[in-house]
Formats: sequence, structure tokens, C-alpha cells
Amino acid sequence: MPTTSFLGEMLMKSAISVKNLTKKYGNDIVLKGIDFEVKQGEIFALLGANGAGKTTTLECIEGIRTYDSGEISVLGFSPNSHEISKAIGVQLQSTSLPASINAKEAFTLFCKWQKAPVRLELLDVFGLGGSINKQYKTLSTGQKRKLHLALAVANNPKVLFLDEPTSGLDVEGRAALHKEIRRMKSEGITVVMSSHDMAEVEAL
Repeated sequence: MPTTSFLGEMLMKSAISVKNLTKKYGNDIVLKGIDFEVKQGEIFALLGANGAGKTTTLECIEGIRTYDSGEISVLGFSPNSHEISKAIGVQLQSTSLPASINAKEAFTLFCKWQKAPVRLELLDVFGLGGSINKQYKTLSTGQKRKLHLALAVANNPKVLFLDEPTSGLDVEGRAALHKEIRRMKSEGITVVMSSHDMAEVEAL
């Protein structure tokens, strides 16, 4: 467990810097001059209604989407650099896996691709212990969401991006996610999330 002084030192350093970020879709300006900084070990939230640009902002930072102007730095690197790809975890708002793959296979494959230890206990953490051999196509919406969250934290990332992470989760799933987020914060991991739920964000 990091000491208090260590965590204080971590929080002095910048994990993410966004300066004058602008993104257009055709003639529509979705993001206009966005500026913010996230310290290492901080839980940082983008709050807003649907269509406010939260997902677009996250995808620009993650290197998934191009942007028109501005500067983005993640751990001192550009979003699409090779160094960043192994240091971040990403849970997208909408994603899918091959229909016939089961939860255990998906998790193991992802860990090996990331050269990370296969910590199957994370599937238990998110309440998937009894469903590890079920094919993806047979999982419920909530179970799929839990699997995607487990994949996002599988490589023990330095920075974790969560896009509306509790959407579709039951009470047990929400509690497990909140506990995991607090654990990561205690270890100095930076968590950036989007949400429209002010109460949930304040609780974290």
C-alpha cells in the first residue's frame, strides 16, 4: 500500500493534459477549446447530458478518434503512441466481442495480448464467476458490461478510462465497480470517467 507521502507526491504530477481541444463533425463543432488537467492518482469525471461530448472527449484522449486542433498528453506521451497503448485501460460505452467466445477465453486472450497476468479472480469481483464458460452471445446486457469492465482493468493500467461505466449494471455490479475504483485510487491509479449521474460521481 502506498504511503500518504507517496500518494501526495503522485497527485502533484499530471497524468493527463488537454489544452484547447477542438473537434468537428462536418460543420458542427462538438468540442470547442476544452481545457483540463488530471493529476496522477485522481478520480476525474466528465459530467453532462447525453450528446454533451463526453464520449468524444474520452475517445480523443484514448487515441481512438482524431481531433481537429489542440494538445493532448497522457503520461507525457501523445494519445496514439505505443507507450500509451500498454499503460491504459479502456471501457467503451458501446462495444462487442465475437459471439461464440466465452468470458474466460476473452479474458485470457486479452491478458496474454497485453502480456499481463491472467487474474481470473477479476471475473469473480464483477460477479461473473458463474458465467465464465458462457458464450458472449448468451450473456445478458449487464453481464456483458461486467465483462468489458473486467477487461478494462485486467492489465492493471496506470490510467483507466470508463465511459458511463455503471450503465446497465445491477446494484451488486455497481458496488463491485465502486470498490474496484477506490482500490485503484489507493494504489495511485488515475481513473477518468464520464457520467450523467452527479450523485454517483460525488460518492467516488
